[in-house]
Amino acid sequence: MQYIYQLLVILGASFAGEVLNGLLPLPIPASVYGLVLLFAALMTGLVKLEKVEKAGSFLIATMSIYFISPSVSLMTVIARYMDSLPAVIATCLVSTVLVMVVTGKVAGLLMRSQEEKKDE
Repeated sequence: MQYIYQLLVILGASFAGEVLNGLLPLPIPASVYGLVLLFAALMTGLVKLEKVEKAGSFLIATMSIYFISPSVSLMTVIARYMDSLPAVIATCLVSTVLVMVVTGKVAGLLMRSQEEKKDE
């Protein structure tokens, strides 16, 4: 019963994201709205981490299963996209490096900020 409640909280945030996506004329996916809403609820204490932690961990642990179908579909049509494959690979490499650099810089700033707070 605990998992069902936790999953309903996560699905509720996703549904609220869908509603916001329909109401706001911004080019932001509904899933992003849902994640931001759930994050805000966690940060403000409206939703306690314990109320979604186990269901969230389960969803993350089973995430690879959700990519099997798109991967198989991609393998069946890969011949059509061979001409653009170098551009796709280059884009993936550049974006991966960019995300790693930005994540490292932000993590470093946050760690320095935490250390400064401890020193005060």
